[in-house]
Amino acid sequence: MDAPIFDPAAFRLTPQEAALTARAREFGATVLAPRAARWDREASFPTENYRDMHRNGLLGICIPREEGGEGADFRAYCLTAAELGRYCGATALTWNMHVCSTLWTGALTEDLEMEPAVRAEHRRRRQGHYQRILRDGAVYSQPFSEGGAAAAGGAAFGTTARRAPGGYVINGRKIFASLAGHADYYGILCTELTEGEEKLSRRNTLYLAVPRDASGVTVEGEWDPLGMRGTVSRNLVFKDVFVEEEAALMPPGLYFQAATRWPHMFMTLSPTYMGIAQAAYDFTIAYLRGEWPGMPPVKRRMYPTKQIAVAEMRVMLEQTKALWFQAVAEAGPDPGKEGVLRAWAAQHTVMENAAALAAKAIRTCGGQAMLKSLPLERLYRDARCGSLMLPWTAELCIDRIGRDALYEKGETD
Repeated sequence: MDAPIFDPAAFRLTPQEAALTARAREFGATVLAPRAARWDREASFPTENYRDMHRNGLLGICIPREEGGEGADFRAYCLTAAELGRYCGATALTWNMHVCSTLWTGALTEDLEMEPAVRAEHRRRRQGHYQRILRDGAVYSQPFSEGGAAAAGGAAFGTTARRAPGGYVINGRKIFASLAGHADYYGILCTELTEGEEKLSRRNTLYLAVPRDASGVTVEGEWDPLGMRGTVSRNLVFKDVFVEEEAALMPPGLYFQAATRWPHMFMTLSPTYMGIAQAAYDFTIAYLRGEWPGMPPVKRRMYPTKQIAVAEMRVMLEQTKALWFQAVAEAGPDPGKEGVLRAWAAQHTVMENAAALAAKAIRTCGGQAMLKSLPLERLYRDARCGSLMLPWTAELCIDRIGRDALYEKGETD
């Protein structure tokens, strides 16, 4: 089995983290990697992978132990997701959307303020969602983007929900909605329309699970992108879609509290790209040593230019790992300014360096590395997508780091 991205002894992983990451490596190597080229080639959703993840227990990794899951916290999830990302980026990235429906509603909400009665009701409701996942293998998604500033946290979501007898009526549209047409439930972030308020408010964000077959839900658009093709991120349209109150994944107002007090929650896209960065380096080592399966055992490691390139890749990889691990390890509620700056820096570093390492790998390995029969070409295309992903794109991270490094809260010029 491949060596771990984060050695359990060197990074002082907990027994649970060591066990989960080992399980992910074995699952990734034996199940995900052999199928990855197919999802990329067809731009089709990896349904078979999700059936196997259900049998493996990975769909419930962040469901609390007392409610039947693995009880993984934020760091344990991130480390496990990075290992899966080494073997199939599209599966790991879509799995993130599913897992967040349990991480956000589980461990993360335990750090937030709620009245005792509200917390009790939240725990009761989430049990229904968790049982669908554990018992039936239900898959949840998390459509976020709408084409405006909402997904970046700069405005209220344009998708709206209005209270109706017994539930809510949802109207709106989500773009780049991963798992569109394939998730069993869409975890929709939308703004509640309230009487007397003329302007949509982020404070009124609701998080509602919409069944795939609910009346008024449609999937639109084609899907033929550069990379992450297996995510099938088409558009979702909601026209007078009714959901019951039991559909709430969080109580009203709790998502806004989470977004403002637990900012690391938006780092969960980055583990996939940490895994891709490692995979690009792994391929380069195996290829230059003449050890890639199915390739002639021709060694190319003796050339100084190759050795220098590998050394440069290793330095970049170690820098990326160290910063990213520190950021995910210190994640929690109400971080200080330095912690948030570090999180943005880690996000930017992983997304940009994954692409840089994949590009360097192709240049170092040579022309054969661009063949679609080898995974490096796919890693390169998948890696290009990371810097574009809301809510923390590479550009937004740089913008926020520069601003917040120079200004204290409340300062203006």
